[in-house]
Amino acid sequence: MVKIFIDPGHGGTDPGAVGNGLKEKDLTLAISKRIETILKNEYEDAQVKLSRTGDQTLSLKQRTDMANAWKADYILSVHINAGGGVGFESFIYNGTYKSKPATNNKRNVIHDEIIKATGFTNRGKKEANYHMVRESNMQGCLTESGFIDNAKDAALLKQSSFLDKIARGHALGLEKALGLKKKAASKPPTKPSTPPTVTTTGTFLIRVKAKELWYYNKPDWNAKKATVKKGEVFTVVDTLTVNGSKMYKLKSGNYMTANPQYVEKI
Repeated sequence: MVKIFIDPGHGGTDPGAVGNGLKEKDLTLAISKRIETILKNEYEDAQVKLSRTGDQTLSLKQRTDMANAWKADYILSVHINAGGGVGFESFIYNGTYKSKPATNNKRNVIHDEIIKATGFTNRGKKEANYHMVRESNMQGCLTESGFIDNAKDAALLKQSSFLDKIARGHALGLEKALGLKKKAASKPPTKPSTPPTVTTTGTFLIRVKAKELWYYNKPDWNAKKATVKKGEVFTVVDTLTVNGSKMYKLKSGNYMTANPQYVEKI
């Protein structure tokens, strides 16, 4: 079992960087929770712990103390950048230490997978005297996924689907860097699925009512892709019946339940 400690940067009274209607603390938590979900659902040997699961205020020392006490195998500190730049960069501790070559090799793998998943401008693989990578007893890195004060990056960071890409890049990087094992693919249903029927009703908007809701990458209730949050709005282009239940096809090409218990037309 590989113990992975994920630290969503900032939180509580510390919003982190702010810009374009966004707060770093909210983005880091959203990305970190997505990474956690992917690792727990898709890998058989990943044990995950987050430094915070809500809008808590934590000192840097509290965070590394938690990781050290848990005896994590790897620490990942998730951040969003600011200061007028654009794109993605990652950091390891810039000191001299025995595990530095191995730490750098793992960071390189994670960095490259995030770039591939997101298409971010590559700002490079860097070193710095950051507390999270200096005071943790295990190998790890700190990631800076986009600039909150850059209009181009901020437009991407406002999209739930793009946060999914960031999280997926982190998870794939961790898989390759740490040698995680994928769970066996689920067996196909013994009873064949009924082909979906499509009713074209014209486009309209829906809003998510549930606290958290799955969406799908095809008209199949087993094809879960990721989750969206309460209040997010989507454009519907078709209504389908899939195995007796209604499903919306979204403008993005993804699918979502049409159950009024979970979504509402606006």
